[in-house]
Amino acid sequence: MAFFRLMLAAAIAAALAGCESAPVKAIQEEFRNLFQTHKGAPDLGNGIKQYEEANYSESARLLQSSLKQGLGRSDQVKAHKYLAFIHCVSGRERRCREEFRAALKVDPSFELAANEAGHPIWGPAFRSVKSQQ
Repeated sequence: MAFFRLMLAAAIAAALAGCESAPVKAIQEEFRNLFQTHKGAPDLGNGIKQYEEANYSESARLLQSSLKQGLGRSDQVKAHKYLAFIHCVSGRERRCREEFRAALKVDPSFELAANEAGHPIWGPAFRSVKSQQ
């Protein structure tokens, strides 16, 4: 079944190859990202791990590095989200909001997960930025 889905996705991507509309270009980019490894992926994973271990300065360094090296769209959003969390819990609300803005610039439909949205520090910051979109 997975092979069939892969072949179907490849056929759709090939059929849309000549289209120039923004939605089609976004689909094409996401399809390419499925099969492309980005240089920043290892630092992103390590940055999230450091975040989960509360090593915020090392996490921020790795997340910034991952963005500089290159990430797919969804991973860019993830890196900016974790950077926003770090800035929020560190009392840097302006920088927290800047990172949420950067995430929303990459993906305007970005939303926090329910447990993240309810956080007393970054939940309100995200909602404020999202409402200004």
